[in-house]
Amino acid sequence: MTQFTLTNPTLRPELNPLIEVNRLVKGYKLPGGKSLNVLENIDFTLYEGEIVALLGKSGSGKSTMLRILAGLIPPTQGHLRYRSQTVNGSLSGVAMVFQSFALMPWLTVQQNVELGLEAQGVPRKERARRAVEAIDLIGMDGFEGAYPKELSGGMRQRVGLARALVVQPDTLFMDEPFSALDVLTAENLRNEIIELWMKGQFPAKAILIVTHNIEEAVYLADRIVVLGSNPGRLRAVIKNDLPHWRDRKSAEFTGLVDQIYQIMTHPEVDVDDLLVAYRERQNRESGKPALEAEAGNGLEEPEQIAQALLGSDSEVAQYFRLPQAKVDGMSGLLEYLDENAPEGRDDIYRLADELHFEADDLLPITDALDLLDLAEIKNGDITLTETGRIFAKSDLEPRKEIFRQQLLGRIPLAENIYRALSVKENHRLEAVFFREVLQRRFTAQEAERQLETLIYWGRYAELFEYDADDEILFLPVQESPAN
Repeated sequence: MTQFTLTNPTLRPELNPLIEVNRLVKGYKLPGGKSLNVLENIDFTLYEGEIVALLGKSGSGKSTMLRILAGLIPPTQGHLRYRSQTVNGSLSGVAMVFQSFALMPWLTVQQNVELGLEAQGVPRKERARRAVEAIDLIGMDGFEGAYPKELSGGMRQRVGLARALVVQPDTLFMDEPFSALDVLTAENLRNEIIELWMKGQFPAKAILIVTHNIEEAVYLADRIVVLGSNPGRLRAVIKNDLPHWRDRKSAEFTGLVDQIYQIMTHPEVDVDDLLVAYRERQNRESGKPALEAEAGNGLEEPEQIAQALLGSDSEVAQYFRLPQAKVDGMSGLLEYLDENAPEGRDDIYRLADELHFEADDLLPITDALDLLDLAEIKNGDITLTETGRIFAKSDLEPRKEIFRQQLLGRIPLAENIYRALSVKENHRLEAVFFREVLQRRFTAQEAERQLETLIYWGRYAELFEYDADDEILFLPVQESPAN
């Protein structure tokens, strides 16, 4: 099978650089003066004559990076250069196509396409001529006078593409442009773009496309940039030398897809090592394990509990970001592997294809199973652990007990929340307290997602209960020491 090598993204001497960033960092301020980086230490260059796919899980900062490269939002650190010149502000040589078609419903197709030219002050006759040419280029001739409500999703996206290309940009940026379309329409549009590109009829000199679809990236791109998460960092830059038209069923194509799945699913750090580091830090800072449940330990004040819950090392704490996975999905995947996969093992790429899952749908489930030690992710494969196999074969109550033990043994934050409830005299804490604690490590939106996942997992395991009306977390009666 062809070996696909990782490449240095800055060493492309045969091509002219269009857009460059070095040591890019993008961070946001959190309550209390802390900051959270969503992108960190990124070096990237986009060259003339190439299609580049920016690939990563949800939350990896793909769209943020795209907007920084377009000059729409400023970086916290690093410099943006366009044709070797440092710039501040939007780049005139960049046009964008979005996931949402972003058409003006009161304007016709031609009027929508002319918008960018009108903003540039192009005279009316010239606007009309260029708009008609762009509409013809993307196969929409005959619909110049139609309104968006008369068009299908694929036709609306063609109008968005024509609107971007009519200004004859150096670079076309596309932010998940096919994700809102049905499978056949999306495939048709990809093929039309590649056809125009191969014939030399594409107005832009380079394309940068954000996607979460690995097959789409391999089908379209000459280079594939894989971002890690929390914060977004360059995991790999892969050169794709497969010739167009690319055969999705070929060994070379599936081999590259499989390699990228391995990169995206391989843990960036070892969870066991992080658990050890987490507990060692707790012992070092407090002199004993945090939140011992015995009476009289003195951890009644909110600040003391908060410190014990999360510690002071934000980099370690962030690695315990919980995947947004439901127990039903985890249970279903464990059952499927137990019943259908030889020795409980399957290739994640093939598994996604069998189950008709996108990467963003399947990877949170596999990440959660790996985090809870119900499955192991290695080299692009998922394998049931012995605990996962027992879970798959068990009834509901034994499953809950297994899940409870995995939460207590593998998720420090869940364990410490349980202990926090244990040391409170009434074994109750308001959810807002945990929300505020989580906001010391995450954005408000991510803190809310993390809390929702913690509550969902904890309630399933009967680790604690939750009163949604009063937003109170509390121990079940049988768990209260006084009972």
